[in-house]
Amino acid sequence: MVAMSTDRHFMARAIQLADRGRYSTSPNPRVGCVIVRDGEIVGEGWHQYAGEGHAEVNALAIAGAAAQGATAYVTLEPCSHTGKTGPCSQALISAGVRRVVSAMQDPNPQVSGRGHQQLREAGVEVESGLLEAQAVALNPGFIKRMRTGLPRVRCKLAMSLDGRTAMANGESQWITGSAARAEVQRMRAESCAIVTGIGSILVDDSRLTVRALDIDSAFSAPRRAPKRVVLDSRLCTPLDAQVIGDDGQCLILYSNPDVTNAEELRQRGAQVIRVTGQSQAVDLEGALRYLAEKEQCNELMLEAGATLSGAMLEAGLIDELHVFIAPVLLGSEARPLLTLPLSHMVDKVGLKIVDRRQFGDDMRIIAILQEV
Repeated sequence: MVAMSTDRHFMARAIQLADRGRYSTSPNPRVGCVIVRDGEIVGEGWHQYAGEGHAEVNALAIAGAAAQGATAYVTLEPCSHTGKTGPCSQALISAGVRRVVSAMQDPNPQVSGRGHQQLREAGVEVESGLLEAQAVALNPGFIKRMRTGLPRVRCKLAMSLDGRTAMANGESQWITGSAARAEVQRMRAESCAIVTGIGSILVDDSRLTVRALDIDSAFSAPRRAPKRVVLDSRLCTPLDAQVIGDDGQCLILYSNPDVTNAEELRQRGAQVIRVTGQSQAVDLEGALRYLAEKEQCNELMLEAGATLSGAMLEAGLIDELHVFIAPVLLGSEARPLLTLPLSHMVDKVGLKIVDRRQFGDDMRIIAILQEV
């Protein structure tokens, strides 16, 4: 019992460390590692940036010779393949670590059990599954991408108390207050990409950038800018749209083969990619699979109007709804939250609320689709 309590203590510390990479590790998972010898932490680290040292390597660098005969607590199975860095399983073996406790097996098919196997074959004692739920919560997008080829999608919506998002003329700024808007910026920062439709660009000239964000630098590596993705079937994005920017992070996905301005948009700095589908509209699942495979996006934030958000929901492509509710009324002529062609009560969409939280005067509800 004492040993289990001790293991949980050090694994909890590893999970804390992993969370420091929340804004910076993409497309890699967030991983933390703690190395313990004789009941004392001799080294700890977390993965900060893709292409740089993994959590185990960073922790071993601090531990040095003290890693000999130690126990390593890792939030994810140590990798066993050589990518931009060497295999962490071999680094632990070479350091003389006696025991490895991992929170979960790596869902990446390149690893998935092989790291544990290499350790066992080298005589290292291996245990897995400690605080697994907490470890899964660190990397829901990475896990989904590895298992399904799709990113995890969070749909952000803001509405009045009577379920409206904008006045009939399109006026919408600002329904919610500053605290809710700051939370939206944090959500953007931890996303690999922010996705919208062409309607939001034409009406609001949305930038989709991460603006002022108060992140404690002691607990978070500097963030990387998320991709800004526009679903624009006929390439109607204006050449001077703010979303394009000057950083090369704007990606426009279209479907109509007859467009003529793709090269002009590329010259402005946008990436322009055709995603084919069954109709002239951009195939939504195809777009998500492109973002997962080619852009290695783990987590997407959907910030779009009622039409695209409703279509994504109908297609079963939204994992979570993040609905910010402001204590105001916009009236019966204002625009609805989602475009959903439902006619009968039997067609209603059931939701399960998994979180409620106050942001200033606004309430945020996180909901998932109820399983039928």
